[in-house]
Amino acid sequence: MKIATFNINGIKARAETLARWLDESAPDVALLQEIKSTDESFPRDLIEGRGYQLETHGQKGFNGVAIVSRLPLSDIRRGLPGDDSDEQARWIEADVTAPSGRKLHLACLYLPNGNPAPGPKYDYKLAWMARMQAHVQNLLAREMPLVLGGDYNVIPTPLDAARPQAWTEDALHRLPTRQAFRQLLALGLSDALRLRHPQGGLYSFWDYQAGAYARNDGIRIDHHLLSPQAADLLTEAWIDAAPRAWDKPSDHVPVWIDLAA
Repeated sequence: MKIATFNINGIKARAETLARWLDESAPDVALLQEIKSTDESFPRDLIEGRGYQLETHGQKGFNGVAIVSRLPLSDIRRGLPGDDSDEQARWIEADVTAPSGRKLHLACLYLPNGNPAPGPKYDYKLAWMARMQAHVQNLLAREMPLVLGGDYNVIPTPLDAARPQAWTEDALHRLPTRQAFRQLLALGLSDALRLRHPQGGLYSFWDYQAGAYARNDGIRIDHHLLSPQAADLLTEAWIDAAPRAWDKPSDHVPVWIDLAA
């Protein structure tokens, strides 16, 4: 069972890119971030015409997340619990039934960037991470295999940046950010890519500016975190950098896991 997370950086700008990627890569489940579209204006035919179920949690012009699945989805929930006043569309979760009949719980997330830091946007990022930690504790109590995939906007360690010194005071790599990420891991979660590829130099994002992709001046901010039950099913994890060289690419690339489910 192959699950990818992919920040597409706008469905209107990247519809052809997404269609090509789905056709060539054929994920069982794709977790999409930054769709930048309302639920009503998302081009459903692009997804459903390829045999996928589509569940979105959209927002006009900003944010927005979606789950795209060839496998049956149920118990869809939109929005991260813990703050009823939060109108930003950054979280969607669902149960998915694997080919074996086993049920897994998936969450697709677009964690706040938080820049400039310090400041209100950074405070929101840390508060959002605290809400996520509280919610994940409840999800773990179900003892169902749990996959939390998405754009975390977190550079977990210096191994995850080509130039870590350039990110020291950035919201993606500031010490409180890394501490909050480690608190998530301390719940019993595992970083899927790190389990299979402990070395550095693997990146999922390259800025559009200054030839960052050509110079491999990247960072790893797109992650799958797995519960112990999901980690036991992990067979492989990898980053597919090829779409970054396509026409009209996202600044992110797909990150994959394969589960024996």
